Amino acid sequence: AHFGVPFFVAATLTTVDPNMPDGAGIPIEERSTEEITHSNGRRVAPEGIQVFNPAFDVTPAALITGIITERGAAMSRGAFDMVAFMAEKASVPVKAAPQPELRVVGQALTEDSAKEYIVK
Repeated sequence: AHFGVPFFVAATLTTVDPNMPDGAGIPIEERSTEEITHSNGRRVAPEGIQVFNPAFDVTPAALITGIITERGAAMSRGAFDMVAFMAEKASVPVKAAPQPELRVVGQALTEDSAKEYIVK
């Protein structure tokens, strides 16, 4: 958590590489510059402007409170042991995804409320 704000990643286990020690080795796809410079086929940005349009980013593990997966949540205790998590959860059946509840605007998400929501 950064500034005391918990941060959770929602990801399927197929996107987790348990053998990668950190995100430095993850290749980040760069998307088309036209996704930024054009709208409805019409240029909306000045000609020649530099554009960086990554398909995703990599959040440093130290800032992640937990990784929510289809087989449960891996909670950080300073580091993630995804190999152990995946081995432990290998036999956990995957439930159909529940419909999300509407939350009251401004309600803080805590580690306990996230765990409670995941269990439902």
